[in-house]
Amino acid sequence: MLRIYSERTATYCDGVSRRSFLQLGVAGVASVGLADVLRAKAQSAEAGAAPKDTAVILLWLDGGPSHLDTYDMKPDAPVEFRGIWRPIKTNVPGVEFTELFPLQAKIADKFSIIRSLYHNDGDHFGGAHRMLTGRAGANGANTPGKAPGFGAIAAKVCGARKHGMPPYIAVPFASSVGLRPGYFGGNYLGHEYNPFETEGDPNSPNFKVNGLDLPQGLTLDRLQSRRALKLELDRMRSAADLTTTMDAMDKFERQAFEFISGNTARKAFDLSSEPANLREKYGRTSFGQSTLLARRLVEAGATFVTVHFGGWDHHWNLQAGYEQYLPQVDAAVSSLFDDLAQRGLLEKVLVVMFGEFGRTPRMNNGLGQGAPGRDHWGNAMSCLIGGGGVKGGRVVGSTNRNGEAPAHRPVTPQDLHATIYQVLGVDPYIKFLDRSGRPVPAVDNGAAISELF
Repeated sequence: MLRIYSERTATYCDGVSRRSFLQLGVAGVASVGLADVLRAKAQSAEAGAAPKDTAVILLWLDGGPSHLDTYDMKPDAPVEFRGIWRPIKTNVPGVEFTELFPLQAKIADKFSIIRSLYHNDGDHFGGAHRMLTGRAGANGANTPGKAPGFGAIAAKVCGARKHGMPPYIAVPFASSVGLRPGYFGGNYLGHEYNPFETEGDPNSPNFKVNGLDLPQGLTLDRLQSRRALKLELDRMRSAADLTTTMDAMDKFERQAFEFISGNTARKAFDLSSEPANLREKYGRTSFGQSTLLARRLVEAGATFVTVHFGGWDHHWNLQAGYEQYLPQVDAAVSSLFDDLAQRGLLEKVLVVMFGEFGRTPRMNNGLGQGAPGRDHWGNAMSCLIGGGGVKGGRVVGSTNRNGEAPAHRPVTPQDLHATIYQVLGVDPYIKFLDRSGRPVPAVDNGAAISELF
């Protein structure tokens, strides 16, 4: 992998002191070895997974949103269960959402809702680890990740859909319960499969993405010099044994060069080129503009983009919190589906939205804070899913009368991951070696949700 070194040493944000260098393809392009990507793609093809040109946008509601106050209303339950808001009809007969989702109610035929998702883990870290990796292992007393996030697996297997773009991006950052990149990261796949984080606030007038500028002391002229590149490659070739390896590296370095010196990524990250009325429609909030940026990134060729929206741990003050948050979700989600449809991208881009768990069906007394809320609940939760070939206007599964547990068609995080992999063309049973050298499948005991196809 091509590295151009300067004379200084520097301490990176991960705390590791090393020689300062530009590793072409920072942001996940050059950091993901091309040979690894090609090998993973070949394994998926051999296993029968059809090649795809699809992408995923994950809207991550960090902290755990309440299913009973969003997509699984229980108007006939006792008052302490059914909550504060009334349900409203959608454009799909028999399907109702919260009254705080009027915009989504008008386009409910464009996406589906899973109402019977569960994992029975009420720990923030345990729930997030299950939802993002498909496996148990983490908890509040033992927070480090034990497996790669499913976005990292997608990045390894698929690479970017177009040259010059990172395959895996987090807007504005990858955070699971305060851990960065947390359970979104590559874990035993390697740090090179962590998502590229844009950082900053996409709603800020001065929003700028880190990592697109050249390091101090390195000019674009130098990068663009074919002679300089050839000299560096020749130096590397002298240490290489296999011509085929160098051929792969040559192709990979060209792609990396395109990222740092070309305009593809730079244009994709430039929100200022979007019409003002569209930006207003998504919502002039960090979440709204992050969601719009996610659309731009998958359109430009990224394979997997996560959007972070934190603050959903409403143990108290649920009403004030949701009356602030749910309209933001409504504007961003409805605008995203409309936007994808108008651009002819809805069949290519899968949108999923969930947090680490649901909330307790019975509201609490506010835990001494005055206003009631809901606590942690991994026994039942809802998930929005649509686009990428997934059928819209469907409801998968149900919970019991009070929303406490699945009553019909229980769905696990592994099933959800297998569904996402099917959209991406990734074999869910492709195996990767963990740190002990043991082969581990991408999905353990899960199957794609057939009702969605």
